[in-house]
Amino acid sequence: MPHLLIVEDDRRVSDFLNRGLRAEGYQITVVERGDQVAKSVEQLQPDLVLLDVMLPGISGVEACQRLRANRCRLPVLMLTAMDAVEDKVAGLRCGADDYLTKPFAFEELLARIEALLRRAEQHAQGEPAGKARLLTLADLVFDLDRMQVRRAEQALVLTARELALLELLMRHPGRVFSRERILNTVWGYSEDPLTNVVDVYIRRLRAKIDEGHTPALIHTVRGLGYRLDVNP
Repeated sequence: MPHLLIVEDDRRVSDFLNRGLRAEGYQITVVERGDQVAKSVEQLQPDLVLLDVMLPGISGVEACQRLRANRCRLPVLMLTAMDAVEDKVAGLRCGADDYLTKPFAFEELLARIEALLRRAEQHAQGEPAGKARLLTLADLVFDLDRMQVRRAEQALVLTARELALLELLMRHPGRVFSRERILNTVWGYSEDPLTNVVDVYIRRLRAKIDEGHTPALIHTVRGLGYRLDVNP
């Protein structure tokens, strides 16, 4: 899993981020000072930096400027309590790739991290930004440009919500997603957390994707949730 560098001097915030992101499978390193960023990036080679603005040593803005001056193209997501337009503009102009204002929803943070990591991977592979890729697992293929799914060269008819659920699982093969994470990501916070809608849609996907095919790709991890993988 990707390695994230968290630069945050508020222990409550950094502990929350550390626990939450580790639970999602990320490798985490936490530092508290702005003047530790460049050295930490050089030594650890993380995949993304979560950077607070108000830091001891030097500010997050200056730390980001130094990274960019050293030709470091690492994705930088700024986290700050300052929500004025000029603060956001300053953060983006210093070289940050995205900007999230505290307090924020954890699911939004996860979505932004995933988007930045995906963009960085596309850039590293020489793909044009925004170009959708094919997601593949065994003989299951998801064409993100056309929003079409095929298994064993057979076209499958999926609803918009089924497509969203399948995309989430296919982007992270082997990763276990809790019902709560799936519910929040695919349906949003407005959905009743006690609903069984996730289980209903998993059954629908199984009927369309796994029935009549080998191997089965959608697996239940008892007590934890669901994952998409070739191995049971």
